[in-house]
Amino acid sequence: MATVSPLPPPFQHPTTNSKFKSPMLQPYLEQLEEQHKQQLQPKQQDAVEQVDNEPEQGPLIQNLSSCPNHGLINQSISTLYRVSFNQNSSCFAIGTDRGITVYSCDPFRKMFQRYFDNGGGIEIIEMLFCSNILVFVGSGDNPQYPRNKVIIWDDHQSRCLGELCFRSAVRSVRLRRDCIVVILEQKIFIYNFADMKIVHQIETIVNPKGLCEISQAAGSPVLVCPGLRNGEVRVEHFTSKRTKFIFAHDSKTASFALSHEGHVLATASIKGTLIRIFSTQDGTLLQEVRRGADRAEIHSVSFSPTAEWLAVSSDKGTVHLFRIKHLGNQDKTNTPPNSRLTLAASSSPFSFIKGVLPKYFSSEWSVAQFRLPGDSEYIVTFGHEKNTLIILGLDGSFIRCKFDPASGKEMTQLEIHNFLKSDKAS
Repeated sequence: MATVSPLPPPFQHPTTNSKFKSPMLQPYLEQLEEQHKQQLQPKQQDAVEQVDNEPEQGPLIQNLSSCPNHGLINQSISTLYRVSFNQNSSCFAIGTDRGITVYSCDPFRKMFQRYFDNGGGIEIIEMLFCSNILVFVGSGDNPQYPRNKVIIWDDHQSRCLGELCFRSAVRSVRLRRDCIVVILEQKIFIYNFADMKIVHQIETIVNPKGLCEISQAAGSPVLVCPGLRNGEVRVEHFTSKRTKFIFAHDSKTASFALSHEGHVLATASIKGTLIRIFSTQDGTLLQEVRRGADRAEIHSVSFSPTAEWLAVSSDKGTVHLFRIKHLGNQDKTNTPPNSRLTLAASSSPFSFIKGVLPKYFSSEWSVAQFRLPGDSEYIVTFGHEKNTLIILGLDGSFIRCKFDPASGKEMTQLEIHNFLKSDKAS
């Protein structure tokens, strides 16, 4: 069980109120981006002069100045611990040995930094859409906070809302507008965001990677996490109070993704050869796709917003794109699950010999691929522009690429940046 308490310095303002302060959700990143676009009009020259005369972060720096012992300093990053997208992939955040930085994805642009005067590593950093709410967990040789604490921070008001303290290290955190999910090694806690009261807790198998996903659509939340056995995935439907167990793989689950609505689940095992797609409503296997024949470590699995596409990155240096057939409009179709599975499998060119030769020959393969530069670990999501992917690497890579759904050729790289170098130059 976790405890909620006020945050000690350096973040918190002096206060005698130890109760959790309800978050005030201000979509100020969106407002800041809109202000930035307005500044770029009507002339590019005027925009350059205006940017040079004002801090890049605009009003966010003013918010920061009232926070004691919390400074914005120009220190180069020596260690990058974590990169993570927000829930709609409009932004991403990085946790480093100096603090945190938030970037816009479209266009690629640094939004703001929060570096600690006395250093201190942040490994887990999660944003709540484009709002002012962020959560931190410390890490590294000099963690800013203990690894067993979740810091809930309101950046719009430059103050801490509180902290969640646990008996063991926090492995990951997931956010929804109405709840916060904290994942430990063998337990998951779900809290109401309004008053930080615990509403549910789940026991899992040993989960060092902190695997857990929660749907983001308004209405009935769906949560998926490891079960109590290898290869088992647990699905929680909170509104209907239903729990479904899906035996997804024979070996341990390495990664999974949940569609925006929470109706479709994709899972990969530690073998990394097959990705299976299930219905979260009844656990039906809807489709099975193949990344490759040799073993691989899956780093990232991501659905497109309509669940029409699935992107997968691995340590083999390739991002694979799969078409998820008959699932994008699953809520609007009356096609039986078994029929969807049959139609999906029939697309393989070797389907006519299914059952005669090994399963490998009747597998569904990716429709497009992208070759990653270097050997870093990469995560992938879908961009806001049609048929685009955004790829982030722990080497600082920001890559935007485009795929052609019809041709099935290699994806085209549209742009590439290194956000670590831009940070050092700032």
